[in-house]
Amino acid sequence: MPTPPAYLAIAADLRAAILSGELPAGAKLPSESGLMRQYEVSRTVAKWAIAVLKGEGIVEGRAGSGVYVRDATRLVRHARGRDVPSADGPTSPFARDAAGARQQGTWEHDSRREQADERIAARFGVEPGAPVMRTSYRFLSDGEPIQLSVSYEPLALTRGTPIEWPEDSDVKGVLARMDAIGIRVDEVVERVSLRSATADEVEALHLPARTFVHTIERTYTAGGTPVETADIVLPGGRYELVYRLPID
Repeated sequence: MPTPPAYLAIAADLRAAILSGELPAGAKLPSESGLMRQYEVSRTVAKWAIAVLKGEGIVEGRAGSGVYVRDATRLVRHARGRDVPSADGPTSPFARDAAGARQQGTWEHDSRREQADERIAARFGVEPGAPVMRTSYRFLSDGEPIQLSVSYEPLALTRGTPIEWPEDSDVKGVLARMDAIGIRVDEVVERVSLRSATADEVEALHLPARTFVHTIERTYTAGGTPVETADIVLPGGRYELVYRLPID
């Protein structure tokens, strides 16, 4: 096997120390000078090693102070059954994700009527220009931004109903909201990818520059008809994605 570059080997050592708890949340990483002495490498190599961990979102730089291990608490997003609330729990799947990590889930939102562009029209199987409700979200866990989402719902289904404006009702979550108007969602498809965060995502999620995010293209259907679709962005270091699937 080829020997990995020195900066990746150093990053691996530091990552292992963080995951084992040797370097707990809030601990200060060795300085670049310290890494240079310990591993007998150049400052550039030490800088790259730390940059790898910053890009993964598991450490953060503090101006004039150093680099510290971030809180490793992750929200767990269970794909199977996530939309079915308990009898006494919140109907919002995100609120339950946050509660599972013993954190408080809140969100910011902005809804507006728009016309579907070609991409969204294709997901719904309608002509471009069809009226949709577009809602952009920024989700926060204990006040820290942790997820972005832009969802779309066809106004042909929801216009004039109590759920037309997604956040105007006490009922949250796509399944619960659609149930409220007699639409039974029976399938959800999620397409998960990994890519570099955009500048806007870095700013909105308080991420290090040059980091990666998970993206989920999600579509709910009822009887084969798409009733909601969304583009979701999750910082990889803050979320764990779990998929449990039945086998016939």
